Amino acid sequence: MTTTKRLEPGDRAPAFTLPDADGNPVSLSDYAGKQVIVYFYPAASTPGCTKQACDFRDNLAELDGAGIAVLGVSPDKPAKLAKFRDAEGLTFPLLSDPEKTVLAQWAAYGEKTMYGKTVTGVIRSTFLVDTDGTIAVAQYNVRATGHVAKLRRDLSV
Repeated sequence: MTTTKRLEPGDRAPAFTLPDADGNPVSLSDYAGKQVIVYFYPAASTPGCTKQACDFRDNLAELDGAGIAVLGVSPDKPAKLAKFRDAEGLTFPLLSDPEKTVLAQWAAYGEKTMYGKTVTGVIRSTFLVDTDGTIAVAQYNVRATGHVAKLRRDLSV
């Protein structure tokens, strides 16, 4: 899998359709005309990913109030996502990309440093897609803890 050039503000958001936790297809185009946060995380039910997902859950009312939807994407299969959603009471779509195709298109999969070693894996990343389908915010290597609060500050939400 080749590493894609990182997305930057102004770039067109790569289109995708992925199954959600119930196996239903969800497309980025379903959110046309609306702002949407698309965030990529390594694995459901792990400590950091749980913290990040719960932060989005706990801030969803404010984000919704600002007209911003949230989509979480990981390489987990739908059944694992359903278990994660139900265990944590998550109320936004979690999408499954086990082939890592969409992760690669968004440059959220590739080489990263973990504990001083270079490894290949999911790069925790967050994007805000604007109403016209372009990237408004592109953040790579984000921290799981405190990230949503920073994002809200940056977006004045």
